Amino acid sequence: MKICHFDAFSGISGDMTVGALADAGADTTALTSMLRSLDTGAAFRFEKTTRRGIAASKFHVDTPADGHPHRHLSHILRIIEHSELSERAKQNAVAVFRRLGEAEAKVHDQPVEKVHFHEVGAVDSICDIAGACAALDLLGIERIHCSALNVGGGTVNTAHGVLPVPAPATAELLTGKPVYSRGPSLELTTPTGAAIAATLAAGFGAMPPLRLLSTGYGAGDKDFPEHANVLRAIIGETTEASESTTVSVMEANIDDASAQLLGYAMEQLLEAGALDVTLESVLMKKNRAATLLRVIARPEHQELLAQKIFAETTTLGLRIYTAERRVKSRSIAEVETRHGKVRIKVSEDGSFAPEYDDCRDLARKTGTPLKEVLAEAHLAYLKNTR
Repeated sequence: MKICHFDAFSGISGDMTVGALADAGADTTALTSMLRSLDTGAAFRFEKTTRRGIAASKFHVDTPADGHPHRHLSHILRIIEHSELSERAKQNAVAVFRRLGEAEAKVHDQPVEKVHFHEVGAVDSICDIAGACAALDLLGIERIHCSALNVGGGTVNTAHGVLPVPAPATAELLTGKPVYSRGPSLELTTPTGAAIAATLAAGFGAMPPLRLLSTGYGAGDKDFPEHANVLRAIIGETTEASESTTVSVMEANIDDASAQLLGYAMEQLLEAGALDVTLESVLMKKNRAATLLRVIARPEHQELLAQKIFAETTTLGLRIYTAERRVKSRSIAEVETRHGKVRIKVSEDGSFAPEYDDCRDLARKTGTPLKEVLAEAHLAYLKNTR
């Protein structure tokens, strides 16, 4: 699977996204042709520049002087649907604008059909979102991942006046996503960039394990003295390498939940994709007995499982950190026992173990003690490999 990881240490905007993907290898000639088919009257330029010594690509949209300052969502969707973008790029662009429209509607307490898009309805923003979706498709990206987002600080001038950073629509779009504020008192993550990340990213956090293919940098408008004002796009392929993988570890000390509640929470977390869940008895402050809940998850599942922990337990907070997980490559074999078939997990060094779920199901079905089913599965595998 081909992955794009956005490293948003200086925030994310629509033009930075297009610039980063072009810098990572997206065909700018094909991309420009697709953007012209939007029939907005805009012209497009890719400029090679630097930010704090880092070579980057700056994407420019030169809009016509008589462009429409305000548009409804339905108008924008028609522009996208009638373009020559691929079907996948159209679907993603429509999804991003719908997400953006819903956020604006909630902020202004209006039906989404009545929302007047101001900055995000301008020609350059239509081209930024469509361009980002088209560039992802040109690169063959199958999954998108994003780091925590640097939103910036201070205030921003908008069609609604001076607003705090992150702007209300940006804050709404990033609800539940990891964000922070560092650097100059400026808007670093725009509503357009937030909509792209919130809609298309499958997960947020540390970069997932991958085989790196290319890297691109999209330049922001300003060159800050504090850091390089760029969005980095890291393109790679998923790998089955056994050396190491990155995982998210989530922990909570819980002293006000019953054993039944915690047992059910464990079941729900495992069903939702957790790699492992453990419960450990601990002593908290004031010698209170408690349970340490620890969940190990793939980075792309972190946010989903964090919300599941809050929903299914009584904890008010979580500790989340990144860890390295070493794993052996393994394969699955199947053996026949007198009770039925059992899958066997076999590691690269030859060690093996019967699949517990298979043995448990056969034990229940046949009334045979579990230890006997496990022993027979062991014996059957050894006979087959000799």
